[in-house]
Amino acid sequence: MGFQVMTMTDAAAQRVRAIVDSSGPDAQGVRVGIKKGGCAGMEYTIELVTVPSAKDDLIERDGAKVWVDPAAVLYLLGTEMDFETTKLRSGFTFSNPNQTSACGCGESVELKAADLAELARQKEVAASVG
Repeated sequence: MGFQVMTMTDAAAQRVRAIVDSSGPDAQGVRVGIKKGGCAGMEYTIELVTVPSAKDDLIERDGAKVWVDPAAVLYLLGTEMDFETTKLRSGFTFSNPNQTSACGCGESVELKAADLAELARQKEVAASVG
């Protein structure tokens, strides 16, 4: 299997499948992206996909399909998408190594582009160990 921009947990895959199942016959998955907004500068976006874009990166887990907006790839490299339910809220969460800070309410984040040289170095180290 090739390199994936993001990964998703079992809980995220289960929630994506539930969204698709309840969204009608044209629903195929969700698209994750980022946009400018919020007090920290950026917000994650999630939208339903009925017609995938050939430019998007696709990640799959247990039948759940998540497309990644190409404009967001450098900000989402290495991110793990999860879904959590607490007493006060439920929603997708992102464990992102490119996040430098977040606002107090947790609705927006500050992201930096991934360091491609560092990613290449980590890949070389992993290959020499394995």
